[in-house]
Amino acid sequence: SMLSQEDRLDLACCYIKQLRERIDKLNRMKEQAMKSIKPNSSNNIMDETNNICSNFPVVELKDLGSSIEVVLISGMQRNFMLYEVISILEEEGAQVVSASFSTIGDKIFHTVRAQAKISRLGVETSRACQRLHDLVD
Repeated sequence: SMLSQEDRLDLACCYIKQLRERIDKLNRMKEQAMKSIKPNSSNNIMDETNNICSNFPVVELKDLGSSIEVVLISGMQRNFMLYEVISILEEEGAQVVSASFSTIGDKIFHTVRAQAKISRLGVETSRACQRLHDLVD
């Protein structure tokens, strides 16, 4: 059926509102990820202004039951190819459903979400985590 111009504008407004809500949600998730970086861990050095700096990359793999989330943080000078991360996850039984990155200052935050290709077999998370550490080291 044909929508009137007013109906199309209403739909567009609703869509824009949904996008804004999603952006807000993603920004909150990114802030939580930034807070989850432990300042005194062996992969990070604190400078005098309490900013995390230097020894990157950092790899964090979260097992969320039926899915996994991989967060990789690297510096601009120490980067890697995202396709390599995706390949490792797929070889360990995961199917990537989303991948994103953002740059904050001199840090690059990669987030990859995946689920098991075959749910009853799951994903070999310990081996995937080790392989990801080997990749970034």
